[in-house]
Amino acid sequence: MTLHDDAVLVLKGYEDQPELRELYLEHLAAHPDGMYKPCSAGHLTGSALVIDPARGRVLLTLHKKLGLWLQMGGHCEEGDPTVEAVALREAAEESGIPGLTLLPGGPVRLDRHPIPAPCNWHLDVQYAALAPAEAVARISEESLDLKWFAYDEVAAVADTSVVRLTEATLARL
Repeated sequence: MTLHDDAVLVLKGYEDQPELRELYLEHLAAHPDGMYKPCSAGHLTGSALVIDPARGRVLLTLHKKLGLWLQMGGHCEEGDPTVEAVALREAAEESGIPGLTLLPGGPVRLDRHPIPAPCNWHLDVQYAALAPAEAVARISEESLDLKWFAYDEVAAVADTSVVRLTEATLARL
């Protein structure tokens, strides 16, 4: 099974946000290359909100290019077997935390946002990753900073998409 095929199956099984889900599926049907950065019409990305339920906090990264506090995430790469694997790989790379596990139940949310040309859209498939006990975050070269935020602090530092992802993650917990 290809990464493209996996994304279609994941999205068909995702029951929330039906209009956005259909937009993602239409994009993939029209663009066999729609999983990867070179697709100028947009491409899927995978992200994960790193969460520490025992301490009531989430880990956000200060994105180097955007200057915003965001969840960990990024582009699909050749060799990624699944969209879940993309999200988990990105979360581990950007957080420096080994042993992350995805919250069961598939994607938590979808978020489509514009990006600068030549590619116009990120179609983000968002998961939640559970941090192991006593996890220590280590900043990567992709971030300006990493910081744990209490659940009730997220709205003061992050944009609406991160707030919604946090709310959806907490509802699933």
